[in-house]
Amino acid sequence: MATVAEEHVGVQRTPHPSPPRRHSVLHQRRQRRGAALFALFAFPNLALIAVFAYWPVLENLYLSLTNWDFISPEPIFIGLSNYAQLFTSSTFLDVMVTTVTWVVVVVGASLVLGIALASLFSMKLPGTAAVTGIVFAPHVIAGAAIGAVWLFIFDPNYGLARTLFEAVGLTSPSWTTDASWALPALLIVSIWKGVGFVAIVYLAGMQGLPSEVLEAARLDGANRWRLFTRIVLPLLSPTTFFLVITQTIAAFQAFDIIAIMTGGGPASATTTLSWFIYEQAFQRSNVGYSAAAGTVMFVILMVITMLQFRYVERKVHY
Repeated sequence: MATVAEEHVGVQRTPHPSPPRRHSVLHQRRQRRGAALFALFAFPNLALIAVFAYWPVLENLYLSLTNWDFISPEPIFIGLSNYAQLFTSSTFLDVMVTTVTWVVVVVGASLVLGIALASLFSMKLPGTAAVTGIVFAPHVIAGAAIGAVWLFIFDPNYGLARTLFEAVGLTSPSWTTDASWALPALLIVSIWKGVGFVAIVYLAGMQGLPSEVLEAARLDGANRWRLFTRIVLPLLSPTTFFLVITQTIAAFQAFDIIAIMTGGGPASATTTLSWFIYEQAFQRSNVGYSAAAGTVMFVILMVITMLQFRYVERKVHY
């Protein structure tokens, strides 16, 4: 009897046989098939990105190490001379100061005005839908068309700005031909064009906030200001993070409004980095110098984006 029991116990303790090898082979085949399917769908997109994004960056990096004028058959390799000339040029320093001023003012004002408009639109007052469409419309209109319209508005002899200044007993300045007024004029136009997009994105974020959290804060006695600063703003931090990155990149790349309204003038008062790159390449035929400035702009944007993801995202509440 003991022997039978021991045998019975021994049978129970026998480990289960390992899965058959055929199952493992089928699993590997499914994995290979899935990887092949992923590569089939991803390859066209990766190829397009490589050809139209990464390759131009590498080509621009090479051109920044050369001297070329669009006419010579081959660029002449000169090493880091273009970068040395850039970083020792007082003109380039002035361009960077103008660019930083442009980016900080445009991004900061767009975010502040955008969230203010979004808060107003969220109240669902009469006519809100029509006003929302009007505010957003400039974002989808070509910058060249907007620049042409604002040139007329800023005209000191016939423009709408002249009428407004005369109504309060003042003389309209020469907005686009006076070095003191040209940059503020372009900032006004750029903010006016982009604030609608920021407002719509913030409005979408506000509409997606959890209503139970807002209602609980109201029941706890929070007024509108405390509700906005303590609840709404922290919950909108992912939206703000997205807008800071996209608006910063867009501000650095601003070109069309500058080209139509001032052409970087007067006396380089409105020459930002993007216009400086264009001017050096296509007006002065200094391709290598322009490519060096373009590389600097690429590095600046990459560093700003990395810092934002590294430090700013820590304060984002998802």
